Amino acid sequence: MASVVASGEGAAPVRVDSWIWSVRLTKTRSAAGAACRAGHVRVNGERAKPAQAVRPGDEVRVRLDGRERIVVVSRLISKRVGAPVAAECYVDNTPPEPPREHVAATAVRDRGTGRPTKRDRRELERLQGAQRGR
Repeated sequence: MASVVASGEGAAPVRVDSWIWSVRLTKTRSAAGAACRAGHVRVNGERAKPAQAVRPGDEVRVRLDGRERIVVVSRLISKRVGAPVAAECYVDNTPPEPPREHVAATAVRDRGTGRPTKRDRRELERLQGAQRGR
């Protein structure tokens, strides 16, 4: 296990896409690379390319599924490990998710009812306006 988990100053740098995958922020390494190429990964406030090296103390921000994860690198790992070991490799500074009742509900129409009438549209806008005004 010593070859998988590396820490300290003498450790070889690790690619940011590999590290994001190794600590289980993404399901696949290709998804981590795609997130980097799309600009969804920032290291110390700068957009990161997949091959950018990370070091202990770096802040990594990853935007996935409409939510931003903010983690600080505490240890470098180059291979995917179990979840308990992976959780020790970073400090999670992500703000907590808002409660479910604060998330805006989407309007659902029955399938096959066609386009909403002007009256339906105004009712939907009135309801959505009431929810946004809270």
